[in-house]
Amino acid sequence: MALLDNWHKMAYDTQNNDRLQMQKMWNDYFREETRIYKELLQNPDEKVEGTVKELADKYGLSIMYMTAFLDGIQESLKIPNPIETMEEDTVVNLAFDKELLYKNMVDARADWLYGLPEWEKIFDQEKRDALFKEAKSANTVRKEKKIYPNDPCPCGSGKKYKNCHGRLEEAT
Repeated sequence: MALLDNWHKMAYDTQNNDRLQMQKMWNDYFREETRIYKELLQNPDEKVEGTVKELADKYGLSIMYMTAFLDGIQESLKIPNPIETMEEDTVVNLAFDKELLYKNMVDARADWLYGLPEWEKIFDQEKRDALFKEAKSANTVRKEKKIYPNDPCPCGSGKKYKNCHGRLEEAT
């Protein structure tokens, strides 16, 4: 069984895992995740790669926590890792797109990560605010206002929609 499958079974199987133990595991993981991001954000352009085991050893993590970290950062990487088939000896990288990582942290509602002071050296407040707004608006579904036949035509002609562009829409 691939590492990712083992991680998902350990982290998400509420039927067979003790809830209190899972909560402790997640708290431990989030603490470790924060520590690694603090380190990575110190030098965000550094090329970090190695086998899963080598990176786990480098950051002082278990193989499962390294797998979890790789799962979490996957969508922010410049070159995706073969996460579905990954084993301990699989070579992986942590080269992330800074803007995408920040927006993905916002999207995940991980304020303990996108609020890290290390981001201040990467992006100024204005840029962080813009990225935050962009991430939030990306998931907002906007429904266009329905135009009814007797509404004024949005083209500004002053005519009712049914007598202007509504007529053109009927013809197609």
